[in-house]
Amino acid sequence: KDKKRANRIEWEHVVPAHAFGQSFPEWRDGHPKCVNKKGKRFKGRKCAGKVNREFKRMEADMFNLYPSIGEVNGLRSNYSMAIIEGEVRKFGECDVEISSRKVEPREEVRGEIARTYLYMDSAYPGRGIISKKNRKLFEAWDRSDPVDEWECERARRIERIQGNRNEIVIGVCQ
Repeated sequence: KDKKRANRIEWEHVVPAHAFGQSFPEWRDGHPKCVNKKGKRFKGRKCAGKVNREFKRMEADMFNLYPSIGEVNGLRSNYSMAIIEGEVRKFGECDVEISSRKVEPREEVRGEIARTYLYMDSAYPGRGIISKKNRKLFEAWDRSDPVDEWECERARRIERIQGNRNEIVIGVCQ
């Protein structure tokens, strides 16, 4: 439907900014520094990104960013990961399902997605990133799709650039 976004690659937050942004008061309530040129106050992602250093770090964390087809990224929105019954495919060869505010990725990337959530939850504790229900799902996905050499290499490269380790991944790499 969206040909422009369907033909471009975007950097997607695996853990949506909305999922961790809600834990910041600047996102929920705004901040005195979040005023536009007309004097109107604002809140949400724009405010949190303007005034909160931890939010900015979380939003820019490269361990949470992956390339995605733009249209799929837009339709995925801030929906949570899940197993969706049936195999309705709306994106041709792209094996992803989006239904009822849930997203089911293809089997070959479920481990990477799970480990991204587990990393974000451990790197930024107290931000409500993983529910109890999803923790069980992500642990199952982690077991069913183990870390491969490219994931290890990606983690090493990001560590060199970003300056912190992803122990969830590096802990099992050679």
